[in-house]
Amino acid sequence: MTDTTKSPPGLEQLLADLKPDNADLLATFHRIQDAYGYVPRQAMPLLAEKLHTTPAMIYGAITFYSEIRREPPARTIISWCSGPACRLKGSENIRRALEAVLGIGLGESTADKAVGLHLVQCDGTCALAPLVRLNGRPKGPLTVSEAIKLARELKEKGG
Repeated sequence: MTDTTKSPPGLEQLLADLKPDNADLLATFHRIQDAYGYVPRQAMPLLAEKLHTTPAMIYGAITFYSEIRREPPARTIISWCSGPACRLKGSENIRRALEAVLGIGLGESTADKAVGLHLVQCDGTCALAPLVRLNGRPKGPLTVSEAIKLARELKEKGG
């Protein structure tokens, strides 16, 4: 279990410029996530204090944004595109194949934190549909068999 009382090193300096009347909360979450890979639980009370709100309000905002992580990310992130072009070209079957081989659902990571499977919205790379993003890089067009091969390779090498 993680220590929820101590702030991660450097967090207070990272948030030093925040003021209750001019804080962009989503940008702040991204700032923290860029520094730590996720928004640690210990950041919530500090953010609440800086912004004159409650930790519950901060938690509610964090959980609203699907791109903000509350746990350390897996070593390898597969982001499944849910955009219309990808869906029309069979991405649902690719997602099902990835889930089956990796033994995880969308929004989950393998127990060893080697591979995570996450949702990503369309970003206009439709020429590669159906695609996934592997640690942010588009990989497509993919077939179901290529997705199975990719998942097996990642699982075998531990991410």
